[in-house]
Amino acid sequence: MGRWPLPRPGGGTESSLSSLDRSREAVRAGADGVLDILHPLITLGRGVGRLALMARSWWDRTPKDRRGPALFVSAVCVIVVGLMPYGPALALVGVVGAAAWYGRGHGAADAQAGPDEEETARLEAVYEALVPYFAVPDDPHPDPLYTHNGEWARVFEEFEFTDEGRIARLLLRYPAHFRDGEPEERLRVEQLLSAKSGRGREYHFCWDEERNRLEMSVLGPLPSGIHAQRFVTGPGEVLLGFTDPEAVPLTVPVADDEGTRDVPPVIWRTGARSTESHLLAVGVPGSGTSTLLRSVVLQALEHGDVLVVDGSGAGEYACLMGRSGVLAVESSLVGALASLEWAVHETERRLMSASRARQVGRAVPYDLRRPLWIVLDRPAVLSHLAAAEGRRDPQDLLQVPLRHGRAARVTVAVAEQFECMEGLGHAVRAYTRARVVLGPASREETRAVLGEPPRSAPAYDTPPGRGLVRLGTGPVLRLQVPATPDPYDETSGETERAAVQALLPERASTGRA
Repeated sequence: MGRWPLPRPGGGTESSLSSLDRSREAVRAGADGVLDILHPLITLGRGVGRLALMARSWWDRTPKDRRGPALFVSAVCVIVVGLMPYGPALALVGVVGAAAWYGRGHGAADAQAGPDEEETARLEAVYEALVPYFAVPDDPHPDPLYTHNGEWARVFEEFEFTDEGRIARLLLRYPAHFRDGEPEERLRVEQLLSAKSGRGREYHFCWDEERNRLEMSVLGPLPSGIHAQRFVTGPGEVLLGFTDPEAVPLTVPVADDEGTRDVPPVIWRTGARSTESHLLAVGVPGSGTSTLLRSVVLQALEHGDVLVVDGSGAGEYACLMGRSGVLAVESSLVGALASLEWAVHETERRLMSASRARQVGRAVPYDLRRPLWIVLDRPAVLSHLAAAEGRRDPQDLLQVPLRHGRAARVTVAVAEQFECMEGLGHAVRAYTRARVVLGPASREETRAVLGEPPRSAPAYDTPPGRGLVRLGTGPVLRLQVPATPDPYDETSGETERAAVQALLPERASTGRA
């Protein structure tokens, strides 16, 4: 049933409609005039909001240990500006100018601007590639999200591009029926997005299973060019490498070729109160596992004694022979067995001495408080030689230091290659809760070592010393090991070799003299 037009006073229907149109035109004109008048205020308000967001973002990125000094410096600056002649007025002018600068060009015209043709083509290609993964043949929904020749704007809620036109960030929706709780299904989608967004970069994936959202972002480069040096750490702390700024709440100062800077570290805490007392590093040849062990040894020698067993026999640790604090550097099977048998007896002695001291209420003797480090590189090679000669497996001797090392202040660090992972003993697999994976590795290999798949897809050209780390049940973090080459290796850089040479302890004979 149709509706009759309502009568208007002073005229019929046509005149009423024309007067209504004129009223609307007048309202629009008045609104446009008001917006023109208030445009400077709107620009300033938008700029103030952007400045506030920038300040909040800076505060979130600032490590917790530096927020107090930052607030103190800011308060001092405010007091100085307030005491200066015309200081508050100049500060107000500066704030207004900054707000006007950041508030310009972000109006409705920019809000309506979308991606250009090339960016639209990239988004359409990614959308079409995702259709076989997120669509089902018999989807009961009348208007599914993913269909061939569908609308990508319904799926991609947020996206950013680099100056070169490559995807830098992407936030997409996926249907609720997708099995996002299965790592294999998620891995397929992540591999596809990495390939479509461009190889040669590292990507971070954040799955929001509750809201059915997936965010992909490009990770920035890790701190590089940092050589071995005396890092700012406490007793029982070892710096394994460096990671992303948002992954850890603190930074440490380091020196490089350009000067001094603050970088986010990955700190491995050992000792009696540590839950990750022992370390296992796995990688491919040339990935930097021996470099990581050398870095650990140089830091451990500052507060403890070190026993090194080099199963590869390549002489990677020859620079440590005869140094103060280095008990032995063994590369033969006979020497390794003798050294590890001594380590077993030393661990038992420490346990019994500490137990007797606690029973009588005395402090633990100093020689028991000094940490003992057992470093093994390629133990599977020694196990193979022992089996061929009918000798005892050297890894069997590690059970006592691994099981009781935390109470006896004995720490074990092991490095092995992926192809020899099956040769690692049960004790090494069970008690090494600090895990590192270096070099290129598949998602399955990484999960087998770390116990959890990473949330980032590594680049194909992984540099030496680059990998992933997980301490206990913590998150999986990216890692860049500091450059710690063999100082006798002439193929390494002169600066890095000199840095390692400077950290080596004096010769034991020189120390006695």
